[in-house]
Amino acid sequence: MMDLTIETWSREKITAFQEIKLQQALNYVARNSPFYQRYYREEGVSITEVADLPGLQKLPFTTKEHLQQFNPEFLCVPPHKVVDYATTSGTSGSPVTFALTDADLERLAYNEAVSFACSGVEKGDVVQLMTTMDRQFMAGLAYFLGLRKLGATVVRVGAGIPELQWDAIQRYRPAYLITVPSFLIKMIEYAEVNGIDYRNSGVKGAICIGEPLRNQDFSSNNISAKITEKWDISLFSTYASTEMSTAFAECAFRQGGHHHPDLIIVEVVDEEGRQVADGESGELVVTTLGVEAMPLVRFKTGDIVQVHCEPCGCGRNSLRLGPVIGRKQQMIKYKGTTLYPPAMNNLLNGFDEIRNHLIEITTNELGTDEIQIYLAVDEPSDDFQSHIRDHFRAKLRVTPKIEFLTLEELNKRVYLPKSRKPVQFVDRRGN
Repeated sequence: MMDLTIETWSREKITAFQEIKLQQALNYVARNSPFYQRYYREEGVSITEVADLPGLQKLPFTTKEHLQQFNPEFLCVPPHKVVDYATTSGTSGSPVTFALTDADLERLAYNEAVSFACSGVEKGDVVQLMTTMDRQFMAGLAYFLGLRKLGATVVRVGAGIPELQWDAIQRYRPAYLITVPSFLIKMIEYAEVNGIDYRNSGVKGAICIGEPLRNQDFSSNNISAKITEKWDISLFSTYASTEMSTAFAECAFRQGGHHHPDLIIVEVVDEEGRQVADGESGELVVTTLGVEAMPLVRFKTGDIVQVHCEPCGCGRNSLRLGPVIGRKQQMIKYKGTTLYPPAMNNLLNGFDEIRNHLIEITTNELGTDEIQIYLAVDEPSDDFQSHIRDHFRAKLRVTPKIEFLTLEELNKRVYLPKSRKPVQFVDRRGN
């Protein structure tokens, strides 16, 4: 049974509810998690010291390195209770395996169902799933389970191939698509070349994953604007990760991803691990609630975000996460300027001439960061290269090196056989 009212409770009631759930989660890992039993013993801390949400700060952080080094120790159930294994994408390190029980899959379905409902998907809607469900990809499975729980009809086309996507759209008339936003641009281009009347396709919205749609003030970024200039559909941004088994989804007001208080506890901390003020940026730290196989306590996601706590126009009072500013590991320091790859992606997405791009970060002989950008454009020229550099200087106060490649050459670097996502950022510092 979905509880769609909890997010409309008062902040005080949400906090009291989460503190009860926190005690249950901590008692569970104390009884069942070999990792946390050993970790807390070695750190000289006890969960009995944690009486409320601020008390969480008495416990040490869990990191991605912990998950990589001690992965089997996180399992809290006997192996025969595991019904599925998922892996992280390995974007910022070695992939990590996550076990899920039947209860965890039910929780995953609930999470996606309330997230889709938040973005306006209703029972009976036809939704086209344009992501993979194989290769241990948790998200694709989660979308299917959530839509099924919500009572929607799922069209499982999988990733890529615009022709197949349009064939399915014309046959099944989906109301919503689940896709990476940059692929929508390829869909539009294919439709225009092949005479498909995409504006009258019946699609009214897209649930977008993997790439941001908003600037930090929630205005449309370049990729979002490029889509909606041609195709009048509603775009909804989501943020999630395998580790959290939880999503933050936009509502119709598009003012950040809504928090599901019954599924996860959220902290945002600075470099010293202290809670930042509302609206300030910091690293997202999460404690999962209701996870049976591999729960996490104070897990540092590595994602830099801003939290917004004022009530939303939709009536929800739970906190909201702004667009991810970047991954902590991917922070670039360039001649006194600090920036993250999403800002560069957004700038490059503003040029219609660019067919694909790849950002590569290296360290020079002085030990400072260097930015190399590879571009595939229809008509490469020195003037266009200078124009891109000028734009970077004006908007981001950096001047990258730029090299043109053919689209075929660049696609081979971006679309790797073993990767579930396009690789448009490569960090070669320290290699």
